Amino acid sequence: MQIKSIVLTLVFVAMSTLSFSQEVSYGVRAGVNISNLDFDPDATFVNQHRNGFAFGGFVDYGITEAFSVQLELQYSAEGGKADDLRADYIQMPIMARFSLGDKFTLGVGPMVSLKTWKNQDAFSTFTFSGVGGIEYMINEELFVDARVHYGLSNILDEDTSNGLEAQNTTFQFGFGIRI
Repeated sequence: MQIKSIVLTLVFVAMSTLSFSQEVSYGVRAGVNISNLDFDPDATFVNQHRNGFAFGGFVDYGITEAFSVQLELQYSAEGGKADDLRADYIQMPIMARFSLGDKFTLGVGPMVSLKTWKNQDAFSTFTFSGVGGIEYMINEELFVDARVHYGLSNILDEDTSNGLEAQNTTFQFGFGIRI
């Protein structure tokens, strides 16, 4: 139930931001992921990182010249390398973005993820993470970025985990276009 209230709060914040926006831009981005699961207690099996991909779209609401809020919807292939450790998600990061001049922007915020993998597996349907990163504008429209997603919630289903917990950590390197 706590995840539902977090999602509703994030949606409310995003919608209320619309009324204060000075400039709105849209775009698409894609990237490559390097992700892994951090187990507590430590895993007793081989746990290698997974190379995956991400793609999606975003809306960036300009509040001031140096501050904006960016809402995204993306697909991301994450988890571990082994088939039973893979976790693919539809994600909604909401990032507060701070401009560092004309070329660089820092972003930080929460992210809610919805599992898209098998129906009967050991993963929770919803997860909650923090996301942070930096973006470099190549020109007026094209950009590259680097991000890290750090899991704040246990991604394992409590009914099947037998006390084992895991958080997903993902490094994402992307490129995109602002329209």
